[in-house]
Amino acid sequence: MARIEVYTKFLCPYCTRAKALLTAKGVAFEEIDISTGGPRRTEMIDRSGGRLTVPEIFIDGRHIGGSDDLAALDRAGGLDPLLAA
Repeated sequence: MARIEVYTKFLCPYCTRAKALLTAKGVAFEEIDISTGGPRRTEMIDRSGGRLTVPEIFIDGRHIGGSDDLAALDRAGGLDPLLAA
């Protein structure tokens, strides 16, 4: 099963949407809450190529992007193969 990491913030509707999609797919994911900033926020910015918004989603270390990017990947049929890897 793929390793999925989701950087989130408290009360973020886009984070909720991304997590709901992953949950509907039946996959486990690590949620990294960066609501208070700190080193994990810096880590997210570095890993995502400078993106400051949440969620930022990674599957097996590959940057997927945000909630809209995850949904688009799913619509295009590219998400399930990544999750099955």
